Parts: sequence; structure tokens; C-alpha cells
Amino acid sequence: MTMGEVGTFIRGRRFVKADVIDSGIPSIHYGEIYTRYGVSADTAITQVRSDLRERLRFAEPGDVVIAAVGETVLDVGKALAWLGDHRVAVHDDCFIFRSPMNPKFVTYYMQTKEFNDAKVSIVSRAKVKRLSSDGLGRMPIPLPTRREQDRVVDMLDAFHELVSDLSTGLPGELAARRKQYEYYRDRLLTFPVAS
Repeated sequence: MTMGEVGTFIRGRRFVKADVIDSGIPSIHYGEIYTRYGVSADTAITQVRSDLRERLRFAEPGDVVIAAVGETVLDVGKALAWLGDHRVAVHDDCFIFRSPMNPKFVTYYMQTKEFNDAKVSIVSRAKVKRLSSDGLGRMPIPLPTRREQDRVVDMLDAFHELVSDLSTGLPGELAARRKQYEYYRDRLLTFPVAS
């Protein structure tokens, strides 16, 4: 199964630094996805002017927002599950991935070695790395039942919380837990290829 068979990609719309204000329309900029957000978010870090509303494109709760541009191959394609209770404006250097899948499952899968190894072949290699919706649409993605997706997400969330909590142990223990988390993340998100 490919991402294009499972869902649709919608490109965000342009807004610039001068459009960012203290109180306005919640928004996600591509650079924030790989610098300031984690796996998921329910509140936006930045907001843009309200008079832009008609020009913007929005992610709905349950969508995945994907950075289409980055300085490195690892940055481009970083994903964020939008779990807010409202729509959020999305920058034009991002794609909104809309599907019936658990958005955190998609985001976790997009962090795996398997996904990142495959992504290398679809990233344009200019100074700024870019992904296209066509390329993303060809990327394989496992499609277990929604119940299995939810179970995997629950386990990965528990591992993620343990690894991220700096107060639980010594740095060596945290490094071991991080390796354990990465191992289980990749194992939990590896499914047999359907014939």
C-alpha cells in the first residue's frame, strides 16, 4: 500500500514572517515541524493575521502535517500529527496528509529507518531539500487495522514518554532506553508486504 492509495495530499498556502502576530489564526510553519514540535500537537506555536483566512489552507484535527522542505534529507518529510480541536493554517512548504489512519501511527512510521531509507530516493538534491506530493504518494506505508494502529501508538507513546523524561535516570540509562525505543518503534511498524 502507498500513502497515495491510503490518503490525499494537500499543499499549504504561503504566509511570510511579517504575517506572524501574537493573536490570530493558529498556524504551522514548515521549519517549526523539525525544530519545535514533536510527534503530535494540539496547540499551534505561531499565529498569523486573521485577514489572511480566505487565502490559507487548513489541516483538520486528525490530519498529518509534513514538512516538504528542509536543509537536510532527515528534516524534509518530518511529520506532525495535528490533534487540536480546531483547524490550523499550514504553510505552503508543507503538505497536509488526510487519511483514515491514526495520525500518530503515520507520524511514528515516518520516523522509521525503513521510511527514511526509502525517502532518500524521492528527495530533490538542491541546496534546499524538497519533497513532492507525487513522491510522497509513492511511498509505501503499512496498513494494519485501526485497532492495531491504536495499540502500536499506545506502546510507542509510553516508550516516548519514558525516553523523554530526563528525571527518570542517568544519561546512560536514557541512551539505552532511546535505543530500545527506536528498536521497538521500527519493529512495531514493520509489517509483511501484502501480496
